[in-house]
Amino acid sequence: MQLADYLSEKNTLVDVQASTKTDLLSNLCARAAVAASSDAKTISCEILKREGLGSTGVGGGVAIPHARIPGLKSAFGVLARLQKSIDFEAIDGEPVDIVFLLLLPTATSGEDLNVLAAVARRLRNAEALRALRQARNGAAFHGAMVA
Repeated sequence: MQLADYLSEKNTLVDVQASTKTDLLSNLCARAAVAASSDAKTISCEILKREGLGSTGVGGGVAIPHARIPGLKSAFGVLARLQKSIDFEAIDGEPVDIVFLLLLPTATSGEDLNVLAAVARRLRNAEALRALRQARNGAAFHGAMVA
């Protein structure tokens, strides 16, 4: 399993502007809906429902909002680096600047859980985070994530 199978370069965004967590998630869900040929309202509702259970801000300036989406055939991701960190109600109380929105099919498979685990592992790696934060453009940002 390679992260590049679930994250395309065109869905890696640098210098994203958002003033609130809800604003950011709404924008990322709309982007994901177009790229995944899915319904933006459904994606947004599921992501916000998951956030209602507890923040997906995992600490260290990173958030991994995720949800199971009806009709989705395979896991799909959108990676964003924010121009300015925002409050995401993260477990460490720190603002977030790196967000990986992960959409999963409703049918559970071991591979889906492996994708979530792989994303979390990569975003816990200090060297990978440094490379993500220092990437000068979308191609370098994507490369730092899928390396």
